[in-house]
Order: sequence, then structure tokens, then C-alpha cells
Amino acid sequence: MGGDAGLPVTVPAALQFARRNPDTKLLLVGDSTAIRAALKDQGGLGRDWYEIIHASEVVAMDDPVEVALRRKKDSSMRVAVQSVKDGRAQAFVSAGNTGALMAISRYVLKTLDGIDRPAIATVIPNQKGGGTTVLDLGANVDCTAEHLLQFAIMGTALVSAVEQRNRPSVGLLNIGEEVIKGNEVVKRAAELLRSSGLNFHGNVEGDDICKGTVDVVVCDGFVGNVVLKSIEGLARMVSSMMREEFQRSALSKLAGLVAMPVLRRFRGRVDNRRYNGAALLGLRGIVIKSHGSADAYAFGCALQRAHEAVQNGLLDDTARTVDSLRQYMQAAKEQQDSPQPAV
Repeated sequence: MGGDAGLPVTVPAALQFARRNPDTKLLLVGDSTAIRAALKDQGGLGRDWYEIIHASEVVAMDDPVEVALRRKKDSSMRVAVQSVKDGRAQAFVSAGNTGALMAISRYVLKTLDGIDRPAIATVIPNQKGGGTTVLDLGANVDCTAEHLLQFAIMGTALVSAVEQRNRPSVGLLNIGEEVIKGNEVVKRAAELLRSSGLNFHGNVEGDDICKGTVDVVVCDGFVGNVVLKSIEGLARMVSSMMREEFQRSALSKLAGLVAMPVLRRFRGRVDNRRYNGAALLGLRGIVIKSHGSADAYAFGCALQRAHEAVQNGLLDDTARTVDSLRQYMQAAKEQQDSPQPAV
């Protein structure tokens, strides 16, 4: 029910996803009458790929968090998160109110041991042909050094589980690579990361995200959200400029036709819709946040990301990685704090 468009986007995306993944059943949570009408329009009725779960309320995109959490207890968002809690669903995807989604998910599902706050993580394409995982992207504006360390642990677990990569490298987003750069929180976070047992590369700058310098880039939610929106805006601007340029003259159109295969590959690589679907890490359940402005293709990518997270055992792998790193750091701290024998 969420997002800028709601059912005209989510229902077609769900139907297309179901056709690609016939072994998967979808729970469509929301106004049952409206959902059936949308399914009828798409020719998706009378099949066994879905089940409708009625919810009498909807969290609006501008609803305050306290309204969503305390007053709308039968919202589609709350009912869907509860279905994950109860084991009825293995993952939840929403394009709705981000703040409400974070608050409800944290309240219902709880966080993993050793994790204070969930973080939003997504993959940003890089020039190496792969992607750089970046977190946090907006869930936590004010962060401590310990929170940034926890984000690094969760990002490591995500890349290890989804990409099957052993000891992914971690970078701390900063205004320079030098150790002396950054505010006190970032400097302290760097100290914690260096002694954490993670594969810490060191400080990285904004351009390192698209260079693919490291596998995981960690920052607070304020900085991360600005970075994400800036990259998305740049990708849209480049695509728009290409279209305008090749429409200016007959010669430009001819050049465009010749270069079309290359341009299509380039446009596909920078198309942010392909990377839609950010994981809310640190929860005792899989929750994927789609852009509110996502179209059917982009929302389908978010559904596919949730499907892959389940198949790759993201939740169990994250819990194991977080627990093992937490134990390692606790043992290292105890050893550091224990009195050393006199020589």
C-alpha cells in the first residue's frame, strides 16, 4: 500500500516477480478490496501465487513515527512485519514511510545481540563492474563511534552472505584518507575498526564508492543519505543529457544509432532502479526498503533482493558474523584491560 503510487506499482511488480519465481508465494498485505481490484486489472486473479492478508489501516508517507507505531496497530506495515515475526513470511518488502518502517520493524522484530540500531544498506554500482555496499543510508542521523563499528560488522556480514566473499574490506567515509582527518566520532570509530578484527582498509573519500576501492563503506545516516541521493541524481542527469544530445541533429541521431548498444549497456549499469531495495540490517528478520518513487521494475528488483537474501541465508549469516565478531572484540578488550605481569 506504500510508496508514491501504491498498488499500481506494487501489484504489477509482484505479479511479474511471481512469474519469474514460481516457487515463491507472496503475501499481499493491505486493503483486501483494493488489492483484488488491482489484481483483476492485471489479470492476476485465480492463481495460487499469492495470499491476501487484510489490514484496515495504512501508514501515510507523512505520518509521524509515533502515529504509525502507537495508533495504527492494524496498518499494512505493522501486520506485514508481524508476519515475519510469527514466521509466516521469510522477508518483508515495503516502499512506505522509512521512519515508520524502521520504528515498527525494530519494535516488533527487535535487534540482534550486540546491535543497538538497525542500519539501511544498499549496493551502489562501481567502475569495477560490481557494487559497493554503503551504510547507513538514513536510518540513524546521530551516530556514535560504536554505532559506526556496528554498521561495519553488519555490512561485512551482508557482503559475506550475499556475495560469498571472505573477509570483505571495509572503509570509513571521511573527508580525507589521512588518520588525522575527520571529527572526533569518525576518528574514534577508526580506532575501534583498526582493533576490531575486521578487514579495515582505513579512511576513504566519496569517490572511492564509485571506484570500488573497498567492499563496504560506513558512514552515519545523514551523510549516507546525501551520498545516495547525489549519486542517483547524477545518474539521472547523465541519462537525460545523453537523450537530449542525440536528439539535437540528424548527425547526432546517426551517431546515437551507431553507439546504441554501448549506450544501452552503460545506461543499464548506471540505472539506479536495478539496485533498488535496501536491507535493514541488524534486525531479527529480513526487511527490505524500496524507494517510495520506485516504478514496477524497481519494486520488482527490491522483491528479488529479498528473495536472494532468504536464499543466501542472510539472517543466519548476519547473526553468526555479528556474534563471532562481538565475542572476538570482547575477548580483545578483556585482554587489553587485564593487568600485565611485571617484568
